[in-house]
Amino acid sequence: MTPLLRLGLLTAAAVLLLDQATKLAAEASLAPYQPVAVLPFLNLMLAFNPGAAFSLLADQPGWQRWFFSALALAVSGYLVWWLRTLPPGERLQAMALGLILGGAIGNLVDRLRLGVVVDFIDLHHAGWHWPAFNVADAGITVGVGLILLAVFRDWRRGR
Repeated sequence: MTPLLRLGLLTAAAVLLLDQATKLAAEASLAPYQPVAVLPFLNLMLAFNPGAAFSLLADQPGWQRWFFSALALAVSGYLVWWLRTLPPGERLQAMALGLILGGAIGNLVDRLRLGVVVDFIDLHHAGWHWPAFNVADAGITVGVGLILLAVFRDWRRGR
């Protein structure tokens, strides 16, 4: 196993464990759809999303559970392949891919276990609420941001 593959897989495992632990804690301690204020801009609120990001396709009769599960498996396989083929020195990309992989698997576990994804972080300001999300979603978002940063960095260096 290459050092970058190891780094990516360890990052993915950390995201997956943190994601599942926080979701289990949210399920055990929060009532569904009842916000608990933490900060002026942050609530904890247990929510269940049968769709994708921003509840895309959430109103469908259930096929989306299997579609998004299959998509998560395919993307996870591709991310592991990408990790295996990274050239030496690409630690930023390895961590970014690990964040995305851990997030994809974290939400996949929910879909397979419950048929929905557990969300519990509710950011808001002046009555406007960002769609509820979880640690897996944050890992995916940060990972994609780091990939874009690496691409921009490489573009600036002429690679």
